[in-house]
Amino acid sequence: MMDKASSRPVATPAYSVVQSAPHQFLVCKGCKRTERHRRPGVSMIANLRSAIAAADLSAQFEVTGTACMGGCHQPCLVALRAPEKASWLFFNLDPVDDIADILRFARLYAELDDGWCRSVDRPDNILARLPAMILRPADASA
Repeated sequence: MMDKASSRPVATPAYSVVQSAPHQFLVCKGCKRTERHRRPGVSMIANLRSAIAAADLSAQFEVTGTACMGGCHQPCLVALRAPEKASWLFFNLDPVDDIADILRFARLYAELDDGWCRSVDRPDNILARLPAMILRPADASA
């Protein structure tokens, strides 16, 4: 019989993502076919990178594909994150039709100190907002 420690998934490079730009889009590469797109995640990565370059935002944003983000029932999933800012997870995005909205939110997000904004300022298809993770020294009290 397997103990719990050995049955737990092991982190692999597919589930570990390095961030090198101030802001990062994580795009699920595992999203399933939709009516319009055969590989929506792969299309989203290409289209988002092109739009960011065309908007001259490449120094501020990077787009990285990642393994399944667990939202298979509503593809395509995209997360936006930055150090010490709230992270956002969007679902049911179209890799063509939603690029302008994503870019508009990205510009706002870059200006926000903590990543939090009003509901009227963000796209409608929000799955989650995660508070910023701020690391404290080991000796700091909680």
